[in-house]
Amino acid sequence: MLRTVTCGELDKSFVGKEETLTGWVDTRRDHGNLIFVDLRDRWGLTQIVLNPQANPEMHKKAESLRSEFVIRVKGKVAARPAGTVNSKIPTGEIELQAEELEILNACLPMPFELEEKNVGEELRLQYRFLDLRRKEMIRNLTLRHRVTKLVHEYLDKQGFIEVETPYLTKSTPEGARDFLVPSRLNPGSFYALPQSPQLFKQLLMVANYDRYYQLARCFRDEDLRKDRQPEHTQIDLEMSFIDEEDIMGIVEGMVGHVFKHAKQLDIKLPLRRMSYKEAMEKYGSDKPDLRYGMAISDLTSVFEKSGFKIFDETIANGGQIRGLAFTPPAGVEFSRKDFDDLTQWIKTYGPKGLAWFKVLGPDQVESPIQKFFDTARIGKMIATVGAKPGDIVFMVADKFKIAAVALGALRCFLADKYKMIPEGKFELLWIVDFPLFDWNEEEKRCDACHHPFTSPKPEDVPLLETDPLKVRARAYDLVCNGTEMGGGSIRIHDRAVQSKIFNLLNLTAEQAELQFGFLLKALSFGAPPHGGLAIGLDRFVTLLLGLESIREVIAFPKTQKGTCLMTDAPSTVDERQLKELSVAIKLNPKT
Repeated sequence: MLRTVTCGELDKSFVGKEETLTGWVDTRRDHGNLIFVDLRDRWGLTQIVLNPQANPEMHKKAESLRSEFVIRVKGKVAARPAGTVNSKIPTGEIELQAEELEILNACLPMPFELEEKNVGEELRLQYRFLDLRRKEMIRNLTLRHRVTKLVHEYLDKQGFIEVETPYLTKSTPEGARDFLVPSRLNPGSFYALPQSPQLFKQLLMVANYDRYYQLARCFRDEDLRKDRQPEHTQIDLEMSFIDEEDIMGIVEGMVGHVFKHAKQLDIKLPLRRMSYKEAMEKYGSDKPDLRYGMAISDLTSVFEKSGFKIFDETIANGGQIRGLAFTPPAGVEFSRKDFDDLTQWIKTYGPKGLAWFKVLGPDQVESPIQKFFDTARIGKMIATVGAKPGDIVFMVADKFKIAAVALGALRCFLADKYKMIPEGKFELLWIVDFPLFDWNEEEKRCDACHHPFTSPKPEDVPLLETDPLKVRARAYDLVCNGTEMGGGSIRIHDRAVQSKIFNLLNLTAEQAELQFGFLLKALSFGAPPHGGLAIGLDRFVTLLLGLESIREVIAFPKTQKGTCLMTDAPSTVDERQLKELSVAIKLNPKT
């Protein structure tokens, strides 16, 4: 090795020893005769002292050093003089008194300083190889490594076997668009990159590998945002001869193991279970953030036959009046403009408006519509939402889902804007009892809520024939701080039930055979009851670090347009390559 120790390794026990360090020049300080260099690698930072009396040629060479030069230094470790100890770093009690200096490589002027806080993300991604030198990124990727190590460790002890599944597979409808790969050996045919290992892990259960896992790469051609990438990694697992509680118990243990050893936090187990119905009713979301209050209440009965036209018409048409109580922080006063701005904002979620009441007393409020309601209704409203004087009650009148989702979004918006979310707190829970199907209004048919291989609750199977939208799924999502960390389900292991589900999803027998024939065949050869789950590794690490975007925990992420600014991918390819693949490019005409 070119070095004997790393830049984060030296302490007073090394004093008097001769050592060799390599790394990048973090800073260079010229104090006349003495030149000080802070040398950095991913392990830490060590102060180097270059004295002309030790080696005049070396000292002259050091005068040319600039930030991010790569150097190799040999010398003796010495205790720092009194008054110069730096207690902020592990190597702060010592320095290396250089005797030899070798410049391994120079560095062009930097496009940004590594310590600069407000560097634009576009510039950071363009020079990602420099951005990754920053201590924050080293911290992020080091924790990611630690998490994966802990996952491997835990699952191995639980009897799981790691099995890799193919990256080149068959295109099957699973929710998102597939990335397609043309086959040179089979002209006109395409592989698809896997959206998930879903079908392969089910086949592994049929094959008797009853505890499988892998850190799986998944590819989805979908519109991107801060928590989505075209390629991501998930902690993927599957088990046979189990039920929901078995899987949730294993996953809770794994998550608890990671929190304990990566964050030194003990997570209280078992985690809370909440039904999809309760989550939507109370929080307007199937991934509720429980770090703060503002639960949503049903106020329909309070305002029934109130004489207020909008409310009466909403209730008559099968809608609901839903509301929540917000406690403004000290010193925050809402103006009429603030309410008007919130009303316009919430319309993007579907409702036509937003009612509000400033609570003055047990049955007293201030509101543009207070004149329409007697004090008894006002008092009952205040009691139902649990408001107190000084609070603001916000209400939406609309169909249940629109009202719930809009207020759920408002709840999150207010908590974030007014800094009501406690830092360093983690609230985890399971959401269970999801519906098996959603109704696709545009195409007038059922869509699978999770995926078409999710098993219905046994007691709900008869409803598949009569009222499929009432069928509940044996599905479960793991939620942390308002983010879905992962989800899974008990799978269908009976071919007849799987065929029935395909039929309800408007797949003919011929289409099902063409797209999923290999799975249906496997289910006919002694498929055991099985189920599993996948946790987004990128999201998990992002949550542990308290960051906003998964791009901060991925070494080489894509932009929201799916491009890599560093490599300029995607890019055009040579015509010869296209010809070999029997592919012709036909661009859409510009409009």
